[in-house]
Amino acid sequence: MDLPVEVELKYRLSSAAAGERWLNAGLLGSMSAAEPVRRSESEDRYVDTRDGALAGAGYAARLRHDGITTTISVKSLGLAEGSLQRRTEIEGPADGTLAPAAWMPSQARSFIMELCGDAPLIDLVTVRQVRRKRRFRTGSTVVELSLDEVEVLRKTRVRDQFTELEVELVEGPEAPLMELRTMLDADAELSPSTASKLDRALTAVKKKRKPQTPAAEPAASAAEPAASAGGPAASAGEPGRAPRRKKASAARAAAAAIAQATGAGQATTTEPAVAAAARATAEAVAELTLGRTPGVTADDVVAEAGRKVLRFHLARLIAREPGTRLGEEPEELHGMRVATRRMRAAWRVFGDGFRPEGTRKFRSRLRVVAQKLGAVRDIDVLILALEAYRADLPADEGQALEPLFDDWRSQREAARIVLTRELDSGGYRRFVDQYRAFVLTAGTGALVVTPTQPHHVRDTAGSRIWHAYEAVLAYGPVLRWADVPTLHQLRIGGKWLRYTLEFVAEALGPDARPLIERVVAMQDHLGLMNDAEVAAMKARALLVARTGTLSNAQNLAIARYLTSREREVARLKRGAAAPWRALASPVFRRGLGRAVATIAASPGEAARS
Repeated sequence: MDLPVEVELKYRLSSAAAGERWLNAGLLGSMSAAEPVRRSESEDRYVDTRDGALAGAGYAARLRHDGITTTISVKSLGLAEGSLQRRTEIEGPADGTLAPAAWMPSQARSFIMELCGDAPLIDLVTVRQVRRKRRFRTGSTVVELSLDEVEVLRKTRVRDQFTELEVELVEGPEAPLMELRTMLDADAELSPSTASKLDRALTAVKKKRKPQTPAAEPAASAAEPAASAGGPAASAGEPGRAPRRKKASAARAAAAAIAQATGAGQATTTEPAVAAAARATAEAVAELTLGRTPGVTADDVVAEAGRKVLRFHLARLIAREPGTRLGEEPEELHGMRVATRRMRAAWRVFGDGFRPEGTRKFRSRLRVVAQKLGAVRDIDVLILALEAYRADLPADEGQALEPLFDDWRSQREAARIVLTRELDSGGYRRFVDQYRAFVLTAGTGALVVTPTQPHHVRDTAGSRIWHAYEAVLAYGPVLRWADVPTLHQLRIGGKWLRYTLEFVAEALGPDARPLIERVVAMQDHLGLMNDAEVAAMKARALLVARTGTLSNAQNLAIARYLTSREREVARLKRGAAAPWRALASPVFRRGLGRAVATIAASPGEAARS
């Protein structure tokens, strides 16, 4: 197979200004600018088989989505000669939601199938980039100089950021490119890069990845499904208890969590009371546990599908409560807050299957609990981000941020007192008891429907999904000028779309997972922007409130942090359109259409027809 060869120069930059200088120059040696600077955004997913078939053969594969189309590129992993890289490269159309066998025919598709066979491609790492590029020409030689601002993501989290300068030979003889190489190599602010973007991305992911510890989530272990260790879990329609062996394991986990909590801050609690509380928590979790997922099917009645989801996440709320009370591990409180969010979303998605007068009290109490958990979690997020920022500072400047830490810790402690009072209240305990009985008893609170009314998941999921999707699409005309509050509302719209998909993901089939990942990417991007905006607002408020009482070093350190957050908001705001376009693309719409068609054409429906 005669493969085309990509020839390019690659450089790292000591400063952004160095790249701007070359990009905006009218002349590059003997080459003249042939066009103005253009801008593009893309998301690259690097993929391989689980056993590394492509890498083993000396190749890397990249799925690039630019908001409209998806392209597969296969490049060799050839060695660089300083700044000069020569690699074979073939490209073709692709669909990131389908297996290669279903792509349109191309040389790249054939090459991947030859190396990988029928093995599925899995994501290694995702790279987003904003590229500003410009073509230069001399005679019949054309090169494209690009300045790439790159973000490395792993599971939607940004792991690294860097900027590269690249010059690629588009057409014509190489001699002018080699002359340009001499000029660029001589620039003290540029250094030849021998690593590809994939190399740098994988290195960043390995550095940032934290080791897993067995004791990371003691309370969560109580919520593990009975089905995972022998014996079936209780079904939604026939509530029952998990097998005794699994319940005992849950009891031990809950007992350890509560004993730790009471030993840390409640010395007056007796050991029998601790054991009783542990048993009660463990039994509640075991009784509620369905499996690893809520298990919603296309044939479920809407109300009972909702009950499955509510029951699943109530188990997680109860399992996280001991760690939340203890207050030492932020992820415990975060998990409890996520459970309340999922349940509130479930009421929005499935709520019209229930009688409002019989379920309003559950929704109201969930809102109260979610607000009080959120007040603590939001401060946790600020503190964790500030700690990460301080880790890269000199010791004296990091110390100068203490007034900001003290202020946020004080706010967090006040919010925790309010939260603990809520969890200790009789109203909350009655809510949990009544709510548990509600989610365990099929038919309770459900509306009576006639056979001709749409009342199964397969009948109603499509309209719910498309309605949530349309609410996200509606932001397209305003994205260019949207302010932070508007983008925050887009994030909320994305959250409802995500939950609507997640609740019925199993019934949607294999197309659901990549769709949900795209929605999560937008949600996370906008969430980071909102976090930075809140941090900037609170830092600004502290500077105003403490005017005249802070030292010069403290004023300067907090002002620098404020500036960094404002810049982060501006950066994320500029990039907000890219993850939205991934959702508005024809690829996403086709995947969503296939998923909705899958849930509508369920086996149960076919059997009745």
